[in-house]
Amino acid sequence: MKNSWIEISPEVSAALQAGRPVVALESTIISHGLPWPENLEMARQTERLIREQGVVPATIAILAGRPVVGLNDGQIEQLAKQRDVAKVSRRDIGLIMATGRFGATTVASTMLLAQVAGIRVFVTGGIGGVHRHAQQTMDVSADLQELARTPVAVVCAGAKSILDIGLTLEYLETQGVPVVGLDTDDFPAFYTRSSGFPVDARLTIQQAATAMHAHWELGLTNGLVVANPIPADQALEESYINGIIEEALRAADDQGIKGKAITPFLLARIKELSGGRSLAANLALVYHNAIQGARLAAAYAAEGVRSG
Repeated sequence: MKNSWIEISPEVSAALQAGRPVVALESTIISHGLPWPENLEMARQTERLIREQGVVPATIAILAGRPVVGLNDGQIEQLAKQRDVAKVSRRDIGLIMATGRFGATTVASTMLLAQVAGIRVFVTGGIGGVHRHAQQTMDVSADLQELARTPVAVVCAGAKSILDIGLTLEYLETQGVPVVGLDTDDFPAFYTRSSGFPVDARLTIQQAATAMHAHWELGLTNGLVVANPIPADQALEESYINGIIEEALRAADDQGIKGKAITPFLLARIKELSGGRSLAANLALVYHNAIQGARLAAAYAAEGVRSG
C-alpha cells in the first residue's frame, strides 16, 4: 500500500529503513497560513533547522492527486506558489487523489500519512480542538479524533488560543491521549506560554521519547500531544492577545463565518489587529517546535536502538 498509493522520497525512505530519525511536517501552513514568498522562506527555514539537528525533515502534501511524504525543494516551491490548493483533512484525502488536485495536509491528514510511512514524530504550530460554543455548533477539529487513533507524537505550542482549551483537554483525556509538557507544567496556548491548564506530565525530551516507546510497545494505538511553549522572548502578553481574539471572534460572529472558514478568518483577523505581531510569534513557535521535535525524534530513534 505504501508504494502504490503514496510516494515516499528516497531520502526519507532510506532514513526510515536505516532507523534514522525523521520528522513529519504539515503543508497547510505553506498554502493557507502565509502568503508568497514568506511561506517558502518559512518552509525552507523549518527544514533547515531540523537538518541542523541531524534529522531528516519530511514535508507532506498531495501533489496532482498523489500523496508525497518528503517534498523536495522544488516541490515545496511549487506548492508555495500553487493557487487553489485544497485544505485536506482525513476525510478529504481520497477525494483529492481521485480528482488529481493539489492538497495541503492539516494536522489530522499529516498524522495519518506520516503513520502510513512509518514516521512517529510530527511537528506543527498548534493543534486544532474544540471551538468556543461547540455545545451549539458541534465544531470540533478532526485533529483530536486523529490523536485518539493514530500513533504519532505531535510536537506543538499547545492548542490555538482561539479555541476552548479547557474542553479541548477534556476531549483528549476522554480519548486517552497523553498531554506531555516539555519542561513545563502548563499547557501552552499558542501565542502565550500558559493557558491556565496543566499538562498530564512534565517531561524532558529523553523522558518523552521513553514515554512514546512505552506507550506504543504496550499496544496503545493513539498519539501523544507534546506541548512545547513558545520562547519567552517571543510570547505575547495574555491580556493583549486575548483582547484581540475576542474582537476577532465578534467579527466572525457578525459576518456569519463558520465551519472550515472560521480558523483562517480568525488567524487573518488576529494578524491584522496585532499589526503583524501574531505572525512573528507564529513563526517563532514553529521554528522552536522544529528544533525540539527534531531532538525528540533523535532521542526516540536512539531509544529504539538501545531497547532493540
